[in-house]
Amino acid sequence: MIASNEIPTPNTRDVRRRFERAAATFDGADFVHSVTREGLLARLEPVVVAADTVVDLGCATGAATRPLARRFRRAHVVSVDISHAMLVRARRRRPWFARHSVVQADAAALPFADHSVDVVFSNLLLPWVADHAAVFAEVARVLRAEGLFTFATLGPDSLDELRRAWRDIDAGAHVLRFPDMHDVGDAAVRAGLRDPVLDVDRLSVSYEQPQQLLRDLTASGARNSLRQRARSVVAPSRLREMLARLETARQEGLLVIDLELVYGHCWGPGQRTAHDEVRIDANRIGKRRY
Repeated sequence: MIASNEIPTPNTRDVRRRFERAAATFDGADFVHSVTREGLLARLEPVVVAADTVVDLGCATGAATRPLARRFRRAHVVSVDISHAMLVRARRRRPWFARHSVVQADAAALPFADHSVDVVFSNLLLPWVADHAAVFAEVARVLRAEGLFTFATLGPDSLDELRRAWRDIDAGAHVLRFPDMHDVGDAAVRAGLRDPVLDVDRLSVSYEQPQQLLRDLTASGARNSLRQRARSVVAPSRLREMLARLETARQEGLLVIDLELVYGHCWGPGQRTAHDEVRIDANRIGKRRY
């Protein structure tokens, strides 16, 4: 059980362990990552930025390597992930026509020099980090002034069906709580990043049986990695009860899980403002520009 005012946060060690195990199955269950990856690449098309170094932060098995190398043909693409097993697979995807490296690192402690990176591309990394502010601070540190940080994450409505099903059973920590896009914009600006632009899409994923949802979550490394989760194994009876409650999310015979996809980009650091002097409201976050 967690306190009512405590926000569940990922445990970095557990996140790494789950993605190590999921590396072999990830590509068969990464359809959400595929959607957001294509969304990010599409949003990159109209952006003009000269790039010598591009970092794919939280690269997983490296599916973005080739399209990034094609988009930034003169750039050195660096695939970064906390999981060694993921990087082994990312290395196999190295495009023959591009410079490419793999680096195992925590996103909150990047092994790059200050202002040495032109583009940071991050597809669904943020849901798996405990401290967004630390990651944004590292991105701001390594990004040059005119460099670009482009990312996709999940909004607070994501997996709400699963969250409600567990909430009816106990007060334990079972499902991540995803930040509102305005809070993400706040964190970016506090880190020194400039001119955040965010927009939201929706994705509904349908299943015939709720067990299929759990299999996909396991195969993609997305099972419970919360620091506040119970360390004991969930009793089969409680799991069956949760799955039964999840059945209420059926629409026209299918179990429908909704995801709120948040896309954003911002630019390299300008003049920093004191931590307690920054606040962004909805009117200050622009819409996507073409």
